[in-house]
Amino acid sequence: MLLALQLALALVCIAGPQAHAGVALAATPTPGLSRADGYSEQRLLEVFALMARGQSKEALERVEKLVQDHPNFQLAQLVYGDLLAARTRPLQTLGDMAPDTARAGGSTLADLREETKQRIGNIKERPPEGYVPSQFLKMSPQTRSAIAIDASRSRLYLFENTSTGLQLKADYYVSVGKAGVSKTQEGDQRTPLGVYFISSRLDRKTLSDFYGIGALTLNYPNMLDVRRGKSGSGIWLHGTPSNQFARAPHSTDGCLVLSNPDIRTLIETTTVRNTPVVVASQLEWKSPTQLEEPAKAFATALESWRAAKSKGNLQKTLAFYTPDFSNYGKNLDQFTHLLKAEMKASKGRDVELKDLSYFQWNDSAQTMVVSFGEVTAGQRTGLHKRQYWVRSSNEWKIFFEGVH
Repeated sequence: MLLALQLALALVCIAGPQAHAGVALAATPTPGLSRADGYSEQRLLEVFALMARGQSKEALERVEKLVQDHPNFQLAQLVYGDLLAARTRPLQTLGDMAPDTARAGGSTLADLREETKQRIGNIKERPPEGYVPSQFLKMSPQTRSAIAIDASRSRLYLFENTSTGLQLKADYYVSVGKAGVSKTQEGDQRTPLGVYFISSRLDRKTLSDFYGIGALTLNYPNMLDVRRGKSGSGIWLHGTPSNQFARAPHSTDGCLVLSNPDIRTLIETTTVRNTPVVVASQLEWKSPTQLEEPAKAFATALESWRAAKSKGNLQKTLAFYTPDFSNYGKNLDQFTHLLKAEMKASKGRDVELKDLSYFQWNDSAQTMVVSFGEVTAGQRTGLHKRQYWVRSSNEWKIFFEGVH
């Protein structure tokens, strides 16, 4: 009984007052979710649940099998060591060891405790069923998946874009920058915040072991970042070295790092150029109904721009662009020549926006990232464009437009 109480108290210290011996932290996998890593995190959480209930023998058997399957899973190895030690003495906390040993591995032990807190926290607070991150206003049917990252929870959410809307398919533990988030400059060891897209896929044959089994690059800095003077590059989603299963919650130089089985799933289920990746300090979850109003408000502005361009009304179309507009180095005056040429080529025919997606990003300003194929009526194909809009004085204006 004393051992069971000690283990339950240890979990309370790690996970907070809601995680007590009477609460199953992870009894069964969340319905509808899938994982490609043998449910390694789920298995570890089940071990914690057994510990909290005082079932140390069963917990030891489970974690022993887990470390056999994933010998590089450091957190699982730590729990395994604790459970072996619990055979001879009560445990006080996770990583319960002699003071000298604890001091020698101080930073590593602290990282593993923080990792435990983040993983358990995901079980305590799940996104509401059917809700999606507030950034996902509209997604083209051609975009088959989407990613959202909540840095405060060390969590990455993978969505499938279905005929009935976005469906949460899986979520994974993820590590962010050593200095946290809100990247502003090269070398600040922070992870950027914003709406990004997967720009390329890197095979493990072209990478060192440091990046694990592969990587997905992000288009940081995006055009909003450029407008704000942010610097740096090389922000990737990537795996871990072969001798490591996962990294501490804050341990990267700005990249987003997952276990190798998890990054493999992302590589297999995402596409280059059109898979959105939202990185937020803390995600705000909304029901599809709650997102209808902001989506409709922006759709009205976008339709007005499209109609003005379709009619060949240059001045009315230009009124939608900000004075500091840019197009890959061209200012508004230089871009006007391109706009005139496009209108002349369309000969007053209707401009259609195919495969339309738009995502909102709200911080110090309300912005919108828009992607579409611009096709003139009568044509089968057109240019694929991306626009960045900003809301100022209750009006939506375009500060970047370009082919991508």
